[in-house]
Amino acid sequence: MTVMCDGQQTLTMGRAARELELRNGEFELATQLGKVRTVPAGTDGRPGTAGSPGRRRVPAEEITRLQAEPGFPDALRERIRTVSTNEAAALMGIGPGRVLRLTRAGCFGPVRFYVNRFGAVVWLYLAAEVSDFADREPDLMRGNTPAAMRVMLDSGQDWRARQWRSRRVAQLMGQTDDPWEAAAVIAAVLPPEELASVAEDPRERALLRRLRPVLASVITVTPAARESYERVLTADDFDEVMWYRVNLSRELETARREAPGRLRTPAAAPSTARPGQPPSFLNNPSWTTETNSLPSRS
Repeated sequence: MTVMCDGQQTLTMGRAARELELRNGEFELATQLGKVRTVPAGTDGRPGTAGSPGRRRVPAEEITRLQAEPGFPDALRERIRTVSTNEAAALMGIGPGRVLRLTRAGCFGPVRFYVNRFGAVVWLYLAAEVSDFADREPDLMRGNTPAAMRVMLDSGQDWRARQWRSRRVAQLMGQTDDPWEAAAVIAAVLPPEELASVAEDPRERALLRRLRPVLASVITVTPAARESYERVLTADDFDEVMWYRVNLSRELETARREAPGRLRTPAAAPSTARPGQPPSFLNNPSWTTETNSLPSRS
């Protein structure tokens, strides 16, 4: 179905995926990465009406632009192509063990994951980012692991889930200007007890739960898989939890000031939202692909 929004035609997500010749998973990733531009839809499924921030549509002009690009649709598919650890190793010309160490150290982060029936998390990386990192950091492809990185890895640190959370929060935060929705994005990755200590008002917590965005579309068929899935979604290290707590406090202050009446609104749909942070590895900006701060709100 095509409808008008602010003078432009828009398509449903399903129709847009078909027009771009992308499978559902490919299209979902393309929209998350900003390779395909989307706009919010309203309560009736039409853009421009209020109340359904979690639903989005694709402008028809965006479809036309992408279809007109050289090499369509293969060129678009290549920009969103993901690789496993073994495939990344082949792409970089190094062993899987070294790729595992680089990803655990946060040198580049995953864009997707799935959980197998045994509860093991399988991480997927953007092929373009893998190639870019290999070109940018040739010294890390060969030779001894830097001492600081070796200490970090020997202590058992693993930044893969943390970087995925940060990237996903950034993607969602980029899709809203609503302060309560922005707060709900951050709240979604905090443990319940941490959320309760920041948002002490039960009405606020209820609103944040109603506005909670979908962080990942992952099928879990066993209790072990479900447990692993929930662990990926939830911040755990002390400094990461504190970082999200601070930013949630800021967003709540803004929401209370700008939209206090929202707490009296009974209905709210699941949402999406604005940019976030994975921390850099040992303060070396060349070892991470993300920034270390959420955008400020005036």
